[in-house]
Amino acid sequence: MQAALHVANLSKTFGGSRALHNVEITIGRGEIHGVLGQNGCGKSTFVKLLAGFHHPDPGSRTQLFGRTVTLPLAPEESRRSGLSFVHQNLGLVPSLSVLENLRIAELTAPRLSKITGRRARPAAGDVFARIGVDIDPMARLADLSAVDRALVAIARALESIRAAREHAGVPGLLVLDEPTPFLPHASVQKLFTLLRRIVADGASVILISHDIDEIMQITDRATVLRDGEVAGHFVTAGAGRDAIIEQIIGRRMAAADAHVRPPSAAGRGVSIASLQGTSGHEISFDIDAGEILGVTGLAGAGFDRVLHHLFGSVRAAGGTLRIGARQIQLSQLTPKSAIDQGIALLPGDRLGAGGVGALPLLDNVCIGSLGSFVRRGVLRRSRMLAHTRRLAAEFDVRPPAPAKPLAQFSGGNAQKAMLAKWLDQKPKLLLLEEPTQGVDVGARRQLWSAIRGAADGGASVLCGSSDHGELASLCDRVLIFRQGRIIAELARAELTKEVIAARCYG
Repeated sequence: MQAALHVANLSKTFGGSRALHNVEITIGRGEIHGVLGQNGCGKSTFVKLLAGFHHPDPGSRTQLFGRTVTLPLAPEESRRSGLSFVHQNLGLVPSLSVLENLRIAELTAPRLSKITGRRARPAAGDVFARIGVDIDPMARLADLSAVDRALVAIARALESIRAAREHAGVPGLLVLDEPTPFLPHASVQKLFTLLRRIVADGASVILISHDIDEIMQITDRATVLRDGEVAGHFVTAGAGRDAIIEQIIGRRMAAADAHVRPPSAAGRGVSIASLQGTSGHEISFDIDAGEILGVTGLAGAGFDRVLHHLFGSVRAAGGTLRIGARQIQLSQLTPKSAIDQGIALLPGDRLGAGGVGALPLLDNVCIGSLGSFVRRGVLRRSRMLAHTRRLAAEFDVRPPAPAKPLAQFSGGNAQKAMLAKWLDQKPKLLLLEEPTQGVDVGARRQLWSAIRGAADGGASVLCGSSDHGELASLCDRVLIFRQGRIIAELARAELTKEVIAARCYG
């Protein structure tokens, strides 16, 4: 088999943490090659090494279309070599137009040429016509839907492959890092048709995915990464799902049937009925007072949206939320009214949505309860200072420096401060989105202890996380989502990292 790409002894260490170790993968010419594994297995690190975001550890060997190259490649050399990428974050600039995002490489070229709508707009229209989508090249990217943004990134990558083939004579290698979570089924199938077309022309594709069904549908071969190492390779045709899951997880799974919890009993802390989000499906579930319920699934499964629907930060199409004796129409819920009803959300984007990085710790901790620090129409900063010092001591926020900007705290200490802000208000429903993402192991244990303490105090806790180990350690039950629906429920006896992962993969 002629190789489009061959890497050997590819390793990457961050501080004392090993993200990849001696990875060896060969991608054939004209092949669609899948790379899959659990979160944290090293998939995205592999992509970022190929894309030049990171330097590999010494000793790696890389060949691209038979030519030995040294990673990292400069962007211009990468394009000339036929490498093109669609990253998880899409690599787009929301403030620019669609056209400018398509031609963004030219904006950074050594010899900058002016991009004008009069000449470039028809060419951009041709780019979209080739993939069968209708997007206005002059529209601002920020105004597009998530689906259209993903299609812009995919169109740009495919155009780069075509340009490399025409101008440099190289077949091209397209790397897609989780490209489908924001795409509806019809668009996924259209993308797969495009991938088959470009490999028929001699290009190769690396598809990074959590989704075994996608891997089995579109790839020729696949590689499984586990804990930063290659766990195995397989030819997709004839591969068994159980064998693939065993490679991903690292052990054979015994059969375990998901059970259905009995209908809601009187006196439950929280009841969600017929919640309808963007998927169009209706879901219903209950959370006991004092219970920590986890929700999870593969990327794009929709579990993370549930938390925002229940806080009103993303408007639900329908459904009701009952807290105690009070019933709330979810289609009318706003963040302010949610807070008034005793609902708190700790979002995954801790500095972008959970706090304000440029503001001091004092303002971030007190911002949700400013009214309590007002006396005779005057905001009492001295009372805010005392309050912040008390919470910093109670939640072990280090350093206990109220005047220090939130962005200058470590991830764990910033997260402890954001959780402290909400727990001080004694919420009835606590919504947590990836609560320990990017947090060291010591802070993680402290956060778990504080969350369990809130539940022991009577709060109903809903934890959305893609960290299966966290869910197994923290939760009393876990709901598994797929395509916006609940497909399984795991009780305490079934809550292991391996069983949760197996359920997510089907």
